[in-house]
Amino acid sequence: MTDSKRFVVHFSLAITAYVVAVAISSLAQTLMPPSALRTLCALIPVVPMVVVAVTVIRQIRQLDELARAIHLEALALAFVGTALITFSYGFLETAGFPRLSMFFVWPLLAALWGFGAWLGWRRYR
Repeated sequence: MTDSKRFVVHFSLAITAYVVAVAISSLAQTLMPPSALRTLCALIPVVPMVVVAVTVIRQIRQLDELARAIHLEALALAFVGTALITFSYGFLETAGFPRLSMFFVWPLLAALWGFGAWLGWRRYR
């Protein structure tokens, strides 16, 4: 199996485990009264997300120099873009905009990373 296929399989399994963990966590929290155990149940999805993180890091380590450079630039764009957008929105919240959950940050970062990688790959075609 090639490295890229192995990555897709491992990443897909980790994301599937995450979705299952979110469902289990949500169900457990609705069935439990507020307690330390309920708080621990809220953190169940973190375990498969650690696996996702390890899978992504392993894939980045296996890339060639050009691909690594493209992803480094993409991550820089994602970091700066996420910082600018979230800080800007934070100031808008002080002006009365609705508060957003921290759940919005990672999808924003991931979308900007993907956009940055797309831009990088386009540049080197």
